[in-house]
Amino acid sequence: MIDKIKEHIAEVEKFTADSKEAVESFRIKYLGKKGLLNDFFAEFKNVPNEQKKEFGQTINQLKKTAEEKVNTLKNALENTTEETGIYGDLTRPGEASNLGARHPISIVKNQIIDIFSRIGFNVSEGPEIEDDWHNFTALNLPEYHPARDMQDTFFVQTNPDILLRTHTSSVQVRYMENNKPPIRTISPGRVYRNEAISARSHCFFHQIEGLYIDKNVSFADLKQTLQFFTTELFGKSKIRLRPSYFPFTEPSAEVDVYWGLETEADYRITKGTGWLEIGGCGMVDPNVLKNCGIDANEYSGFAFGVGIDRIAMLLYQITDIRLLSENDVRFLEQFKSAL
Repeated sequence: MIDKIKEHIAEVEKFTADSKEAVESFRIKYLGKKGLLNDFFAEFKNVPNEQKKEFGQTINQLKKTAEEKVNTLKNALENTTEETGIYGDLTRPGEASNLGARHPISIVKNQIIDIFSRIGFNVSEGPEIEDDWHNFTALNLPEYHPARDMQDTFFVQTNPDILLRTHTSSVQVRYMENNKPPIRTISPGRVYRNEAISARSHCFFHQIEGLYIDKNVSFADLKQTLQFFTTELFGKSKIRLRPSYFPFTEPSAEVDVYWGLETEADYRITKGTGWLEIGGCGMVDPNVLKNCGIDANEYSGFAFGVGIDRIAMLLYQITDIRLLSENDVRFLEQFKSAL
């Protein structure tokens, strides 16, 4: 009888199962009320006295081995079930991921960068926290210059010489300081101005400014560059340049594109004129070139700037600029099909 119990011990040690049902059947077979262990315990009274000790030890070994085997198999199967719950059936076809949408600001910025890269412009970037020299003084806006009032500025309270940049022209200054002509670069980025937030204005927005410095650069070069840009971006080839004033360019102009008057929306966004202002431009002031270490007698250049937010609102008929920064998923999902 003892040899028979030892055979069961060996059988228990070899036993494996791949389902909870099989483990439960195994448990009932050995540890149930009508299991083999109870049968062996019932035989205890028939065992000769000199074998009772060894018989009892062998039965207890079988019981302990069976209990440990049941617990081990249950734990293994529970872990497998948990992994299946996390990852699902690995043999099933995969489900498509829920792809996000590219932000309209990113879409327009990338389009503009692509347009200017085709005519030799590279991309330059700089810090959003800027010093007074790069944001104002180097751009022909010395301290107390009245033109500083044109830009409501966020200054750092502990250091009045540090501010949040009001335009990406500061990047152009840094680029001119570290690169020799010819220079042909565009500077996209976020800028900050202390303005009231409404449907048409925000305290931060996005600009992209261009700079071209070389020998014998003329205003005609500037106009042709802007002509190419507006045709490629809007499909509108008619532009006009209206005289204006910017401290860092002379002469300066506002850039208008003829939007047309074909729809009610055209009348609304152009105020019935058909013309739409998209940015400013001009020939770089010689003082700016001098401040950046460039010989104004040998080199000349032009600069221009457009608002990315405003162009995005025009292209996608967005009526409230605040939608561009609120991260409303319902709004952003509308641009999944955009480039």
